[in-house]
Amino acid sequence: PEPFTGDPHHDALLLATEKARAVAFLRPDAVVIGADTIVYEGSNLYGKPIDPAHATAMWTALRGREHGVVTGVAVVELGEAEAGWSEARITLSNLSDSQIKAYVESGRPMDKAGAYAIQDDDVPTVAASAGCYCSTVGLPLWRLKRMLEARGIGCRAPSETLPRCAACPERDGAAPPS
Repeated sequence: PEPFTGDPHHDALLLATEKARAVAFLRPDAVVIGADTIVYEGSNLYGKPIDPAHATAMWTALRGREHGVVTGVAVVELGEAEAGWSEARITLSNLSDSQIKAYVESGRPMDKAGAYAIQDDDVPTVAASAGCYCSTVGLPLWRLKRMLEARGIGCRAPSETLPRCAACPERDGAAPPS
């Protein structure tokens, strides 16, 4: 595989494509989708935390601050790969040390890039967001829909399942914020 570059867009595309290719190798007749998310602030990249101390350190670095969330998505069919990315700008809530500790101890941030989930509604993780909500969750649905339809694979509009997708800035193919 290609080496990581430290560019969150490139590396998210690389990870998503490699995931999809690995599964497609085992299922060569299938249409395979891969996705991966990288959180970044400046030149600092944040993947999934390796342990609770790492998750706490990510939160401490990012709380109350705006950062980028890039999700790469790839579709592999018959050995051919297409990949794209989606980006959102997120500001984490300025949680107290005790709130961060409780959230980390819940175990929920341990499998999430940046050690948080925008969809954890019971914990106010995100203070503000701009861009595709689903990209921040980890699968940019409008981008994926366009990629599948380009291959002749029909699918429902994401907003039919998730009403919040009706207002997504990527709904009509708009470029992600930078």
